[in-house]
Amino acid sequence: MLKKLLSAPSIDWQGKFAQKLKVIDHPGLRQYYATPLPPPETPIDEIEFLAMDFETTGLNPDRDDIISIGTIPFNLQRIFTGRAKNWTLRPREKLADESVIIHGITHSDILDAPDLSAIFEQVLEEMAGKIMVVHCQQIERQFLERGLMARINRGIEFPVVDTMELEARIQSRLHGGLWKRLKGEKKQSVRLGACRQRYGLPNYPPHHALTDAIATAELLQAQIAHHFNPKQSIKEFWQ
Repeated sequence: MLKKLLSAPSIDWQGKFAQKLKVIDHPGLRQYYATPLPPPETPIDEIEFLAMDFETTGLNPDRDDIISIGTIPFNLQRIFTGRAKNWTLRPREKLADESVIIHGITHSDILDAPDLSAIFEQVLEEMAGKIMVVHCQQIERQFLERGLMARINRGIEFPVVDTMELEARIQSRLHGGLWKRLKGEKKQSVRLGACRQRYGLPNYPPHHALTDAIATAELLQAQIAHHFNPKQSIKEFWQ
């Protein structure tokens, strides 16, 4: 069992949110930052997380846009499927054919879809008071930041547990180091599907925002069950 994580010092998220409240005037963002987060010493088995996944028109947050958002709340014991949310959005630019092939969202799907500006406060309501769980935090953090900046000239910060980064640390502990490399051991893939396979989790079709959010929630449950003590505090995991 991995007692400690090799990570940077824990972020003071309560302090960050308090500072944001002093300068943010947008009502939706103020409500988000005013909702209390769990104290940093809270055991992870007492946390309600929110798994989140975005499908996007590409990988460049300065040029591309969010086209689908999936969220689902969960804890280490249960995934609350009845509270799952899924939004299809209309991007600012025309859909490229290559992105349609990846995520399967077509021009007709977005014909009457709303812009992010129409639904982002609903997303904030789901996020409020929860710790986000994502697989590759750069996507969700950068795209939501850029998306809000383009629409309301305000960004957003939120605490995240990144299952991809967590798995990379697990792989480093299990298979890293010179001696293990000399023995022929190699770190394994940290792609979502490959990670799930190692824990015996079922294969799901990729590139659907809600399905990937569920897959990420299940992965964190498995990672904690196999490698960590559920009484470890959330401050050891959030970023």
